[in-house]
Amino acid sequence: MRKNIKLLGGGALTGAANGLFGGGGGMIAVPVLEKSGMGALFAHATAIAVILPVCLVSGAIYLWFVPIPVSQLLPVALGMTAGGILGARLLPAVSAAGVTYLFALFMLAAGVRMLF
Repeated sequence: MRKNIKLLGGGALTGAANGLFGGGGGMIAVPVLEKSGMGALFAHATAIAVILPVCLVSGAIYLWFVPIPVSQLLPVALGMTAGGILGARLLPAVSAAGVTYLFALFMLAAGVRMLF
Protein backbone atom coordinates (compact mmCIF):
# COMPACT_ATOMS: atom_id res chain seq x y z
CA MET A 1 0.00 0.00 0.00
CA ARG A 2 2.79 2.41 0.98
CA LYS A 3 4.65 1.62 -2.25
CA ASN A 4 1.53 2.41 -4.30
CA ILE A 5 1.11 5.75 -2.53
CA LYS A 6 4.73 6.65 -3.36
CA LEU A 7 4.22 5.58 -6.97
CA LEU A 8 1.01 7.63 -7.16
CA GLY A 9 2.83 10.69 -5.80
CA GLY A 10 5.73 10.15 -8.20
CA GLY A 11 3.26 9.78 -11.06
CA ALA A 12 1.52 13.01 -10.11
CA LEU A 13 4.85 14.83 -9.95
CA THR A 14 5.85 13.36 -13.32
CA GLY A 15 2.58 14.43 -14.94
CA ALA A 16 2.83 17.93 -13.48
CA ALA A 17 6.41 18.35 -14.75
CA ASN A 18 5.44 17.03 -18.17
CA GLY A 19 2.47 19.38 -18.41
CA LEU A 20 4.35 22.40 -17.06
CA PHE A 21 7.54 21.98 -19.10
CA GLY A 22 6.06 20.36 -22.19
CA GLY A 23 8.08 17.20 -21.57
CA GLY A 24 10.79 15.95 -19.29
CA GLY A 25 8.56 13.83 -17.09
CA GLY A 26 10.82 10.85 -17.71
CA MET A 27 13.56 12.57 -15.73
CA ILE A 28 11.32 12.21 -12.70
CA ALA A 29 9.60 8.94 -13.60
CA VAL A 30 12.77 6.89 -14.09
CA PRO A 31 14.29 7.62 -10.66
CA VAL A 32 10.90 7.13 -8.98
CA LEU A 33 10.46 3.75 -10.66
CA GLU A 34 14.01 2.67 -9.85
CA LYS A 35 13.56 3.64 -6.20
CA SER A 36 10.41 1.51 -6.13
CA GLY A 37 12.56 -1.51 -6.88
CA MET A 38 12.23 -1.68 -10.64
CA GLY A 39 15.39 -2.43 -12.61
CA ALA A 40 16.89 0.31 -14.78
CA LEU A 41 15.84 -1.14 -18.14
CA PHE A 42 12.29 -1.78 -16.97
CA ALA A 43 12.12 1.68 -15.37
CA HIS A 44 13.11 3.36 -18.63
CA ALA A 45 10.70 1.25 -20.70
CA THR A 46 7.86 1.81 -18.22
CA ALA A 47 8.52 5.57 -18.11
CA ILE A 48 8.32 5.72 -21.90
CA ALA A 49 5.07 3.76 -21.95
CA VAL A 50 3.54 5.91 -19.22
CA ILE A 51 4.70 9.21 -20.71
CA LEU A 52 2.87 8.53 -24.02
CA PRO A 53 -0.68 9.16 -22.76
CA VAL A 54 0.52 12.04 -20.59
CA CYS A 55 2.18 13.66 -23.62
CA LEU A 56 -0.94 13.15 -25.72
CA VAL A 57 -3.10 14.92 -23.14
CA SER A 58 -0.56 17.69 -22.51
CA GLY A 59 0.00 18.09 -26.25
CA ALA A 60 -3.72 18.41 -26.94
CA ILE A 61 -4.02 21.11 -24.29
CA TYR A 62 -0.99 22.97 -25.66
CA LEU A 63 -2.36 22.77 -29.21
CA TRP A 64 -5.70 24.12 -28.00
CA PHE A 65 -4.19 27.17 -26.30
CA VAL A 66 -0.91 27.83 -28.17
CA PRO A 67 -0.83 28.30 -31.94
CA ILE A 68 2.00 26.07 -33.18
CA PRO A 69 2.94 26.37 -36.87
CA VAL A 70 2.43 23.02 -38.60
CA SER A 71 5.57 23.76 -40.64
CA GLN A 72 7.58 23.40 -37.41
CA LEU A 73 5.44 20.76 -35.73
CA LEU A 74 5.64 18.09 -38.43
CA PRO A 75 9.44 17.88 -38.86
CA VAL A 76 9.96 17.76 -35.10
CA ALA A 77 7.23 15.12 -34.68
CA LEU A 78 8.70 12.97 -37.45
CA GLY A 79 12.21 13.27 -36.05
CA MET A 80 11.11 12.45 -32.52
CA THR A 81 9.08 9.48 -33.74
CA ALA A 82 12.08 8.10 -35.64
CA GLY A 83 14.36 8.74 -32.67
CA GLY A 84 11.89 7.11 -30.29
CA ILE A 85 11.70 3.99 -32.43
CA LEU A 86 15.49 3.81 -32.67
CA GLY A 87 15.94 4.34 -28.93
CA ALA A 88 13.33 1.71 -28.05
CA ARG A 89 15.02 -0.77 -30.38
CA LEU A 90 18.44 -0.04 -28.84
CA LEU A 91 17.30 -0.24 -25.21
CA PRO A 92 17.50 -4.05 -24.91
CA ALA A 93 21.04 -3.98 -26.34
CA VAL A 94 22.37 -1.67 -23.62
CA SER A 95 23.23 -2.82 -20.11
CA ALA A 96 21.30 -1.47 -17.14
CA ALA A 97 24.41 0.37 -15.96
CA GLY A 98 24.95 1.79 -19.45
CA VAL A 99 21.39 3.10 -19.63
CA THR A 100 21.76 4.66 -16.18
CA TYR A 101 25.02 6.40 -17.10
CA LEU A 102 23.67 7.64 -20.45
CA PHE A 103 20.53 8.93 -18.75
CA ALA A 104 22.61 10.75 -16.12
CA LEU A 105 24.84 12.28 -18.81
CA PHE A 106 21.82 13.53 -20.76
CA MET A 107 20.29 15.03 -17.62
CA LEU A 108 23.61 16.69 -16.74
CA ALA A 109 24.08 18.03 -20.28
CA ALA A 110 20.52 19.37 -20.34
CA GLY A 111 20.99 21.08 -16.98
CA VAL A 112 24.29 22.67 -17.99
CA ARG A 113 22.84 23.77 -21.33
CA MET A 114 19.90 25.44 -19.60
CA LEU A 115 22.24 27.34 -17.25
CA PHE A 116 24.33 28.82 -20.08
